[in-house]
Amino acid sequence: MRRIVVLSGGIGGARFLRGLLRAAPEAEVTVIGNTGDDIHLFGLKVCPDLDTVMYTLGGGIHEEQGWGRAAETFAVKEELAAYGVGPEWFGLGDRDFATHIVRTQMMAAGYPLSAVTEALCRRWQPGVRLLPMTDDRVETHVLIDDEESGERRAVHFQEYWVRLRASVAARAVVPVGADQAKPAPGVLEALAEADVIVFPPSNPVVSVGSILAVPGIREGIAEAGVPVVGLSPIVGDAPVRGMADKVLAAVGVEATAAAVARHYGSGLLDAWLVDTVDAGTVTAVEEAGIRCRAVPLLMTDTDATAEMARAALSLAEEVTAV
Repeated sequence: MRRIVVLSGGIGGARFLRGLLRAAPEAEVTVIGNTGDDIHLFGLKVCPDLDTVMYTLGGGIHEEQGWGRAAETFAVKEELAAYGVGPEWFGLGDRDFATHIVRTQMMAAGYPLSAVTEALCRRWQPGVRLLPMTDDRVETHVLIDDEESGERRAVHFQEYWVRLRASVAARAVVPVGADQAKPAPGVLEALAEADVIVFPPSNPVVSVGSILAVPGIREGIAEAGVPVVGLSPIVGDAPVRGMADKVLAAVGVEATAAAVARHYGSGLLDAWLVDTVDAGTVTAVEEAGIRCRAVPLLMTDTDATAEMARAALSLAEEVTAV
């Protein structure tokens, strides 16, 4: 049985995983999920990326949004607002609240996030083993210039993306606590036992980048001795969705498929898929020591996404054959 490890953020990673499971139904898939987006709200531990993967693969996601629960209601949020309790900009729904309540109760009882995630997945049966990147608290913050005062300050990534909608320049991106964190149980073992490691079209800075910031994970990938293949989240010099261009600028990387490949580097990445509109960058990527192919990379439906996954696995086999 082929063992595939995927480093995943939220929406893009989750949708790619749905295609991967169709493309390789016989594979044993382990997902190392980003927890840098985690945030504490209303006294609850919220894990947006882990939940997006869990809901998407478990059939409970709001398909149009790509996040949150289907058939959601917002009575609790409305009642909190009536009491003047915020933040109002973060829209937790009633069904979603239940997940966060269960998670917070279990963690308060002493269970680590990895054990809690396993327990939550028993309900959703996502078809993958979902591991948080770490059991330790890591929260990605973004350094911005305040629009009113002009002073530089740090905001949580969720505030930057949800409240500010990435409307101001990101001056720096810092996964706070990552340098002191340890990989969650099972993470390094999964990497060591993998047959192929995949970077899906997730944000290279605040999703995959946050995972790689946990000491030991980057080294575990490099030492695994298996093909590492990535799919570009940049198509035609722009993010397919989200604000990857804003946070790439904060770390001094151009928003191009080739630049993101070089950002990961040939010491980590063996192969890279770019979209057909970026076929002209294939040579530049290969000159950087990374095997590259151009294929359609728009996840228009599950069939198209499955083809992307097949292309990634095929390219991994090419690397292995060399």
